[in-house]
This record gives sequence, C-alpha cells and structure tokens, in this order.
Amino acid sequence: MQAIHHNYYSRAFKGLMRPLLLSDLNELWQLDLRCFVDGEAYERETFRYLLNNPNAIARQIRSAYDEMAAFGIGVIEPNGTGHITTVGVAPEYRRKGLARLILHEIERSFSARGVATIRLEVRVGNESAQRLYEQMGYVIIQRMGKYYSNGNDGYLMVKSLEIFD
Repeated sequence: MQAIHHNYYSRAFKGLMRPLLLSDLNELWQLDLRCFVDGEAYERETFRYLLNNPNAIARQIRSAYDEMAAFGIGVIEPNGTGHITTVGVAPEYRRKGLARLILHEIERSFSARGVATIRLEVRVGNESAQRLYEQMGYVIIQRMGKYYSNGNDGYLMVKSLEIFD
C-alpha cells in the first residue's frame, strides 16, 4: 500500500493506493456504474475476467473513509503492448488528480515489466479525459467510428514508455 497525501489545485486528498483484488469486485463494479452512467460501464464478469488475468495491473485509491475513490486496470497484451482498459474516479473525488496518479502507477508497472507502448481508447466527446491523456504524453492516432456500444465514436491514443530495468 502506498499512502497518498496529494494536493491538486489545492484540493487536498488523503488516502491509500493499493492493488485492486478480486475481493474488491462488488465495490469496483458499483463504482464503475457510478462513473460511467452513459451505458458504457463494464459487466461484473468483465471485471472478474480482468482481475483474474495474470497480465493485468489493477490499482485502486481508497479514501480516508476507506471507500474506493478511483480505480484503473491495464493489461499486457500478447504482443507486449500495454492496454489501459479502464480508469474511473468517483464523481465526488474528481478533479483531485487521482486518475493521473492511477495512470502513473500503471505506466510505472508496465515499464518495469518491459512494456514499451501503451494504448487506450477514449470517447470522442470526453474532452477532459483527452486533455489528461495528452498532458501525460498520449497521442490520438485514429478515430474509430461507432466504437462504443451506444454508437459513440472513440479515439485510439498511444504513448511510448521508457523501459526501466
């Protein structure tokens, strides 16, 4: 567990970052439903599959009240590419830098495992997430028509990592 004492635009947050485990499945799924209210939330079984994947890197941030405030899951694909599959932050904890912290941790873990390239998908209309990803070095390389199940288009974004031994 990693203690977090984070100030982002002077909005303090105190909590812990720790692995996201199968035992967190129900709480994770409930938070995902709150984060993605547009019908794009994952099914509980999708999370079960991801959390059981030995190539997954899954992290959560818990608040000082021991509630899940944010989560992120990345998977190392068979070709060695890292794939950020989901990042979510509870509405009441947004704009505190938690998504950035989760992404940094997943990227660090990818790098430590030899991943050189990361990809993610983001909804075309989700401009705040796009700004975050661009600030972190991700670049849009493709627009994917009707990528999401509700018919929304998505962008494919990629980032190259430095490998740390």
